[in-house]
Amino acid sequence: MTERPAVQRLANDHALAASNPTPAVHLRDAGLTFGDRTLWDHLSLDIAPGEFVAVLGPNGAGKTSLLRVLLGMQKLTTGSVTVDGRPVNRGSRRIGYVPQQRNFDPTLPVRARDLVSFGVDGHRWGIPLPSRSRTAAVNRALAQVGATRYADAPVGMLSGGEQQRLRIAQALVTDPSVLLCDEPLLSLDLAHQQAVADLIDKRRKEFDTAVVFVTHEINPILPMVDRVLYLVDGRFRIGAPDEVMTSSVLSELYGAPIDVLHAGDQIVVLGTDHHAHHGEHDVVKAIP
Repeated sequence: MTERPAVQRLANDHALAASNPTPAVHLRDAGLTFGDRTLWDHLSLDIAPGEFVAVLGPNGAGKTSLLRVLLGMQKLTTGSVTVDGRPVNRGSRRIGYVPQQRNFDPTLPVRARDLVSFGVDGHRWGIPLPSRSRTAAVNRALAQVGATRYADAPVGMLSGGEQQRLRIAQALVTDPSVLLCDEPLLSLDLAHQQAVADLIDKRRKEFDTAVVFVTHEINPILPMVDRVLYLVDGRFRIGAPDEVMTSSVLSELYGAPIDVLHAGDQIVVLGTDHHAHHGEHDVVKAIP
């Protein structure tokens, strides 16, 4: 992986801050605790419009909980959070959410366009009234993800990759400024992983949408990532991939020897038997 000079990186950061004074996401001294367990504490992070931030770490480290905080579904224990300079609230149209890929029941009587339309007002009670603006928003979102040709097909009859395109369209239908992605590549083959990742990256480049992307494997999105937030047992590190994905940083976070190898444009992380015995072998492993 090519390392950007520190001076150039700082210059880019200052230029970004000057052109975008209001962060898309602003976390200041944030902490989240459940009982006597602290997922993370004193987390301060500003995510600029158009920035792609990958969130990594073992199961239970608080990756999805961070998304829940940004979605207004989980309150911080300490600190503050804003999106576009405003407090977060549940059902905000400024935030789009892409969940993990899970296949729909083949008998589900819902068309592709119906699924996307749930993103317009699915958080409200009652049956929405038809409107031209609503239909236009759904059609735009379908077109953005290349799903127009199967817009009227039952969602249960579509492939996993096609269904995930619809979930992205659902997240984009309100034209959000922040896109939250919770392992959206899980269970997809390599071709569909690349297609879905490219759609998300295209959106953030064309519309300056900030992306917070929770994942166990960084390689499918590595060329797109600006910064990494790595969470482990209440500790964290934030920085460019070449700053965080190193043997010294991950060894410090995990409290055990971790080897990070660079093979071409791929990162290979090798853990220890100690971590495998504690259920973390799904994270600290060789990443293909």
